[in-house]
Formats: sequence, C-alpha cells, structure tokens
Amino acid sequence: MKAWAGLDADTDIDEYFSERESSNCCGLITNKAKTTQVVPFFNVLWAELSDFDITIQYAKPASKNHVRVASINYLVDKPQRTYATSWVSNLLDRAYGQSQRKKRIKVLINPFGGKGSAQKWFLRDIEPIFAAARCEMDVERTLYQGHAVEIAEKIDTEAYDVVASCSGDGLPHEVFNGLGKKPDAVAALSKVAVVQLPCGTGNAMSWNLNGTDSTSIAALCIVKGIRTALDLTSITQGSNRTLSFLSQAVGIIAEVDCGTEHLRWMGSARFTYGFLVRLLRKTVYPCDLAVKIDIPTKTKIKEHYRREVTNHERKSLQSSLVDSESTGLPPFTYGDIASPLSSSFTTLPGDKIGNFYAGNMALMAPGANFFPATLPSDGYLDLVTIDGDISRTAAIKSFLAIENGNFFDMPH
Repeated sequence: MKAWAGLDADTDIDEYFSERESSNCCGLITNKAKTTQVVPFFNVLWAELSDFDITIQYAKPASKNHVRVASINYLVDKPQRTYATSWVSNLLDRAYGQSQRKKRIKVLINPFGGKGSAQKWFLRDIEPIFAAARCEMDVERTLYQGHAVEIAEKIDTEAYDVVASCSGDGLPHEVFNGLGKKPDAVAALSKVAVVQLPCGTGNAMSWNLNGTDSTSIAALCIVKGIRTALDLTSITQGSNRTLSFLSQAVGIIAEVDCGTEHLRWMGSARFTYGFLVRLLRKTVYPCDLAVKIDIPTKTKIKEHYRREVTNHERKSLQSSLVDSESTGLPPFTYGDIASPLSSSFTTLPGDKIGNFYAGNMALMAPGANFFPATLPSDGYLDLVTIDGDISRTAAIKSFLAIENGNFFDMPH
C-alpha cells in the first residue's frame, strides 16, 4: 500500500485532538510538528489504546536489508478517548487493508538447512515481528527429511491460517506435499497459505513472493500478505505423485542442484559455480520429450503476460474443486506417466538436450530470472530448452543474459 502516515515523535497526542481540522490523512497528526517521522502504513504492525496512551508498534528499518520492532507512544486525555479509539481503528484499517490481521501461524524450523542458523534468525528477526503484529504462533522444529510432510498431512487446517517454513525451498515443498496427502487435499490447500521465511541456501519462494531474502522483511511481508492462488504441478514417477511449486528440471540445472550439495557453505554462489562448470563441459542429457504447447511464440507469450498482469481480479481455487466431496487431489488432466500420450502433445528432439527447465515462478535464485513471463496462477508452466552442444560463447552469453534481463530474447 503506497500510503504514508506522518507520526510526530515529539508532541503529545492531546495537541492533535484539540486541532483536528488541521490534521493530515489519518485525522490525528497536525501540520505543526517540528520533527516528523514518516512510517509507511505497510510497516505498521499494531496500534492499541490503553487507559492513558496510544501505542503504535511498527517495523523500523535498521539497515537496507533488515527491520526491527519499534514503538511510539502518545498520551491521551480522557475527553479524547472516543476519538482516539476511532483513530486507532482507522489506522489499522489503512495499515492492513485486505490483509488478515492476527494471523494464526504454524512455524516450522529446519535447524539443519542452509548454514544452520534458522533457529537463531527466527528468535532474533522473525518472532518479534509476528508477536508485535499479534499473530498466534505454534513453533515446531523438523527432525529429519520428510518430517514436514508428516506434520502438514496431520495438521488441523481449521486451526491455522499460515504454515511458515524457516528454511530453504525444501520445507515448503514438503508442506505442499503433506497437505496434498490429506483426505480433503484440495480444501486443505485452499485454506492454508504456505510461505517461506528465508533461512536456507535456496530461498527462491521468498524472492518471488516477498522480493527479499531478509528474514525480518519477509516476516513483515507475511504479516501483511494477502492470500493469493498459486499453481501447483503434479510430477509422476511410477505410482508416486509429487506436487511442485517452483520448477522441474532435467539436465544441467538438476545436476547443479544435486551435484553441489557438498558446497552448501558457499550459500547461493554454489549454484553459480556449479552451473558454470557444467556449462563449459557441453554435457548433453538425451531423453524422450513431449510437451503440450498452448502459447507457441515469444510474441504471444509477451501478449499473454501483459494481458494477465493488467487483470487485477484476485484469483482463487476453482469453487467446483473446493466444494466437491472428492477425496484427495483432483485427477490428472492428461494422465500419468503410464497413460497413453495425448494427441495434443508435441514430440520435441531430445537427443542433444542440455537443459530442460519448466518454471512456475520467475526467480530461481537472486538475480536468476529464468522465467520472466511466468505468472503465479495462469495455469501454465514456462518452458526453456537448450541444447547441450551449443558453443561455449553462446553458453556464456546465455548465462550473462540471465542476470541482465535479456535471457528471454536469446535466439537459442
């Protein structure tokens, strides 16, 4: 919300009440203030009226990439309490807009992910912001791989509004799949928002949804977040069905992710290093490849993107799915891996594939915008395929184009 409230840090609030006709947009702050502290409505966490004063708690920038909880107090005379009550209510309305207040948050902490600092970052950066915003927190630490799947499968979806993972991208992936195992999977996935508090090596979900890898700023974004529909993809291997929210890869990207586990100490730089090493080797990953192409050209993709981003109607899960009595996840539209290939699919050459990359979100890492035209809930995956035997010069140009924003328009 691009609105601002001027908060006078030096003058008692009773002066404002006595001169309401000269007040600003909130109806409380006069223009006579000598020292004004500007606080975005987005940063206001809570405000309340006690017997003697108004307390406003907000997220104060401590550095470019960090906010901390701060507060301002104003004395209130008894005759002004009615007006003060109205002002506090108005402030919270402006601060939260359509966002739900006092969210009930199930917090999952992966103590082993990334550099192993999730517990410390939660206590230092995240918990104070949730507490100041009057969020209810239920904190649980994951003990082993797959634990979050079990937790999400058993969770009472009526008891929580949000499941927030202090982790990398692995824990949200597990949460989606745990919710997908519930008997009422569609309803469960529509009721509970799944978010990430960036505490891992890969924090792509937070970069895409919050625009940051700062734990404190991400916590603020979750406090002020608005429930938004997100496409999920089903992956089948044998009889197993797995939900994916971020991307699916065969080739160099998949190998980079799996082949640099021993380099987690490098942080997100491990992906850049692994990508460059494998890119220069000109490795190919032959495969059988068939895709359903709905928007075939880059020009049409751009038109679709522009049309969708100007449509400001909020999307939700199809009501027919949510309201149905069907158990589990909805059936596959085109069958599973064992089903006959639909005639609507196109077979592509796969003998020289170097990278097959399908994305549901734009950023795969900081500065790595592989899918600039992707949208959260348009029903499509964006697909990139690159042959592994292209020249090293072309490979390096492709790599550099990802960071400078020209990757989408590369000819190969």
